[in-house]
Amino acid sequence: MEHRNNMNKSRRDFIQKSVIAGVGLSLIDPLMVSAFAKKSKMKLGLVTYQWGKDWDLPTLIANCEKTGLLGVELRTEHAHGVETSLSASQRAEVKKRFADSPVECLGYGSNFDYHHADQARVRKTIEGTKQYLQLCKDIGSTGIKVKPNGFPDSVSKEKTIAQIAASFNECGKFASDLGLVVRVEVHGEGTQELPNMKAIFEQVTEKSVKMCWNCNDQDLWEPGLEANFNSVKKWFGDTVHIRELNVGEYPYQQLMTMFNAIKYDGWLLLEARTEPADRVAAMKEQLQIFNKMVGNS
Repeated sequence: MEHRNNMNKSRRDFIQKSVIAGVGLSLIDPLMVSAFAKKSKMKLGLVTYQWGKDWDLPTLIANCEKTGLLGVELRTEHAHGVETSLSASQRAEVKKRFADSPVECLGYGSNFDYHHADQARVRKTIEGTKQYLQLCKDIGSTGIKVKPNGFPDSVSKEKTIAQIAASFNECGKFASDLGLVVRVEVHGEGTQELPNMKAIFEQVTEKSVKMCWNCNDQDLWEPGLEANFNSVKKWFGDTVHIRELNVGEYPYQQLMTMFNAIKYDGWLLLEARTEPADRVAAMKEQLQIFNKMVGNS
């Protein structure tokens, strides 16, 4: 089985490189290709949020392959249908679909959060996280996305921070035993502010728990993007959430440069918000912009 998995990975790596060469790098200036190859291993992928929410799994994989976005985070309750209700044989089929394609399943984008004052709800959330971590293992993905989601008025901020961190540690231990990671999205009113995320991660002891930068407006608050980035960069994992690179005022070029400076080699996952008439064409356009930005970083 291990030999077969290695063969599948080698095949996927070969196809990924072929698709990137044919779809991604052909979209940028030839002089930039060499610099891109030397300077960065960052990759553009997709969160099924919005642009992929109504695609079944074969369509999702085909569209990612067609556009060169070769990593995907499966957002919860979307048309791909990858949920804990799947049987063992259905999970094996999902795993095979990805193994037979150049598209890497990065895992599950859940809505699990751990800030609630109701302790029964927190316990239910932790147990649900574990169930979906097992799903992630069974489909051959690498981890699950979770989040903090605010500070209850009835509980002190310090107590909530400790509770969130303890929950991450428990889920992280379970993930580590499966060889997976827990990706914490910088999310939620109050909790998406980088000083508060830093306070949470200062109490996280499990190495399998990583931070997923989320490109929030709060990143730009004082003391500024670079200082906020540097304050938490030691906890970054292998995923970052971005919006459309040509929409809004977020300084994506600066962000790319900072990630390149720390030799980040993970995924920047497109969590799109707009509604283009042709989503496949829009994904190709985003890859073109991404490649130019990385080439300039």
